[in-house]
Amino acid sequence: MEQVAVFCGNCDCGCPTLYVDEAAPADQRVVLTDDFGQRVRMSSEQFRSLVEEAKAGRLDHV
Repeated sequence: MEQVAVFCGNCDCGCPTLYVDEAAPADQRVVLTDDFGQRVRMSSEQFRSLVEEAKAGRLDHV
């Protein structure tokens, strides 16, 4: 898996991290890990939709 981004980076505590797994099936290539060791897998299209929602401000209330 190729690491794309770390969402914290100020420590070495297992911060949430975004990866791309080119070896995975297309619907599972984007991988988001949390600091508890859990993973969420999604397609590039699903991730793109999430990013678009965030850019549009529709996630600001979270």
